[in-house]
Amino acid sequence: MPAVTVENPLTLPRVAAPADAVSRPVLAVTTAPQGFEGEGFPVRRAFAGINYQYLDPFIMMDQMGEVEYAPGEPKGTPWHPHRGFETVTYIIDGIFDHQDSNGGGGTITNGDTQWMTAGSGLLHIEAPPEALVVSGGLFHGLQLWVNLPAADKMMAPRYQDIRGGQVQLLTSPDGGALLRVIAGELDGHEGPGVTHTPITMIHATLRPGAEISLPWREDFNGLAYVMAGRGTVGADRRPVHTGQTAVFGAGGALTIRADEKQDGHTPDLEVVLLGGQPIREPMAHYGPFVMNTQAELRQAFEDFQAGRLGTIPAVHGMGE
Repeated sequence: MPAVTVENPLTLPRVAAPADAVSRPVLAVTTAPQGFEGEGFPVRRAFAGINYQYLDPFIMMDQMGEVEYAPGEPKGTPWHPHRGFETVTYIIDGIFDHQDSNGGGGTITNGDTQWMTAGSGLLHIEAPPEALVVSGGLFHGLQLWVNLPAADKMMAPRYQDIRGGQVQLLTSPDGGALLRVIAGELDGHEGPGVTHTPITMIHATLRPGAEISLPWREDFNGLAYVMAGRGTVGADRRPVHTGQTAVFGAGGALTIRADEKQDGHTPDLEVVLLGGQPIREPMAHYGPFVMNTQAELRQAFEDFQAGRLGTIPAVHGMGE
């Protein structure tokens, strides 16, 4: 799980919650069901079974892989529409191409992120490049959906290409954790992702036995998803493992600890930390559209069927 690493984390800025910060209690730990998406790549549905009041402004998140493809096996998604929210695709291992009908797109690989604001609507496709399909190889990533408030749902689409080298790297006081701030901020250190809905997204790697207690905005919710490894969450050390999501309650700090002994296939505890300011608006969600009312959903389908969300570009390699 390469993403972005450094040889000596102690060269990085260090962050820790104030000693008097209230550690957020763990309200629930859920286990993601496994399934398939797109043309058949394996996913874990990280937020399945969690009440939306604890997710808002996040809608869903899939862990894609980790899978070792044989030659000819790599898969992606066909062209499909979106309206009313943002998709965040974070690639840890492997390569993914993106193209959309608004002119956005590119290739992302280890530690890169594609941030697509669908807004008023577009069509897009995500697929492994032809060379990876031929050769096969390792593929692992995340896709997160972030809601947009009603005032921004019909904004013009936007695409952000965030390279792994742009993320803000931080560490814990003892250097036992590497924190990659992809979006938002942590203790005044800002990540490169520009968001309409205030959020924080962090990929944390904790060495065996390491513990972090991070300052967390009290007006944000708090979620921790385990991509790999074993550890505990909260002051009462609730056990978590690969494929589980911890839902935190109110407080000013998130506490996570890696077990002394990890699984054989991963040396460290790998966790995605998410926090956001709840939108607290009605949500009408069906398939690729996330709106506020059923009438807006129907309009989105009508606009898609009438070709008003864009047309598939005639570009070789991504749809022909």
